Amino acid sequence: MLDAADFMAGLVRGAVLGGLVTLGAYRAGRHAGSVLAGVLIFAAFGYIVFVHDAGESAAWMALELLGLVIYGSMAIRGVFGSPWWLVAGWTLHPVWDGVLHYYGPGGAFAPTWWTVPCISWDLLTAAYIAWRILRGTHPVRVAARTQLASA
Repeated sequence: MLDAADFMAGLVRGAVLGGLVTLGAYRAGRHAGSVLAGVLIFAAFGYIVFVHDAGESAAWMALELLGLVIYGSMAIRGVFGSPWWLVAGWTLHPVWDGVLHYYGPGGAFAPTWWTVPCISWDLLTAAYIAWRILRGTHPVRVAARTQLASA
């Protein structure tokens, strides 16, 4: 566990990096959702690498693969369905980062330089996507546009 100063520094680092990546994704125009979905999938995949590198059990690997399926599904649904799925994925991912991998047993193999910054990165990204959706400036596919209009 990190002391309070190091924990806060990690959160600041995550917010800065997450903000830069998120703003950069929106500079990609209509592909912003796809870029942010890819980053969410990458964030989930990182834990698979950590489990593998640490030589953890097959049960841990199965759990991390389940996480990849959960967050990957939300990411994909966020691109091809309602972008609110993308918000949900980014909002829930800090549970994976913080509860399971920082405070929980996953801290045995997941490095704090990954888990702590991911918490603020994820929440900032979720909030920004939600803000863009509510403003009507998040690019969505035609099918998702129809869903948003009927909601």
